[in-house]
Amino acid sequence: MAALLLGAVLLAVQPQMAPARPAGNPRTDDGPSASVQKELLRKTSLRDDAHPNGASQQLPQTIIIGVRKGGTRALLEMLSLHPAIAAAESEVHFFDWEDHYGNGLQWYARQMPFSYPHQLTVEKTPAYFTSSKVPARVYNMNRSIRLLLILRDPSERVLSDYTQVFYNHMQKRKPYPAVEEFLIKDGQLNVDYKAINRSLYYFHMQNWLRYFPLEHIHIVDGDRLIRDPFPEIEKVERFLKLSPQINASNFYFNKTKGFYCLRDSGRDRCLHESKGRAHPQVDPKLLNKLHEYFHEPNKKFFELVGRTFDWH
Repeated sequence: MAALLLGAVLLAVQPQMAPARPAGNPRTDDGPSASVQKELLRKTSLRDDAHPNGASQQLPQTIIIGVRKGGTRALLEMLSLHPAIAAAESEVHFFDWEDHYGNGLQWYARQMPFSYPHQLTVEKTPAYFTSSKVPARVYNMNRSIRLLLILRDPSERVLSDYTQVFYNHMQKRKPYPAVEEFLIKDGQLNVDYKAINRSLYYFHMQNWLRYFPLEHIHIVDGDRLIRDPFPEIEKVERFLKLSPQINASNFYFNKTKGFYCLRDSGRDRCLHESKGRAHPQVDPKLLNKLHEYFHEPNKKFFELVGRTFDWH
């Protein structure tokens, strides 16, 4: 089932870390060179457009890179409870859309919210994780950036992916095929289906680890975030070196919606009604094919990141 709550951004003093070194001579010409990077960052930090109170638009110090339908909106909304977080309201798609990337870092900074020096600016674009060109571009911007990746059971993510597209078509009164037409081709599991490819976490994670050490990427368990959000958010606070400000009383279970909502300064808020939609009914045999297909990639992913998840 799809996830939870509402969104904003992450803040705190950016830690001083040694630059990540890409493994095995990765491509680094997709963006500014190291010699140009410092000057670009300096320009984006100029406060010509700063508010009189000292707030300004900064490049993000943290990015939620994915995964699509993994719970990124819920994660962002929960993090927005922290006073040291300033979040971009919409998905910017700077690193994966050529027309946006061509606008440069100064344009990117102008898409960020105004924030104070003690805050962390956070951007969320789930498509970043599965785009092969994005890791190098993020690395060329800031090799010390801290990345958040939220994942859920790959099979459930596939169904959630389909559900979102299905409802998008329904809202436009456009017909859309049943999920089986995407999952099956010539009697076999259709491994070319984009939703299945997005759930091959091992394949995409390898690309990110060519540029960033694992210590720079915190993986949030999206399934646990749905069931019991507070412990997962505590881990994110520690990873971002934020003072512990979010507590269990900020979350309450909404029986009508069937998932956790947020309570902030006496005000209750839940995710948009598009979240938490029921998945289509799938034949158990077909669902089992999905589980079997992801078994080996999941095993490799667990070995790659040094931890396991409660997935089929």
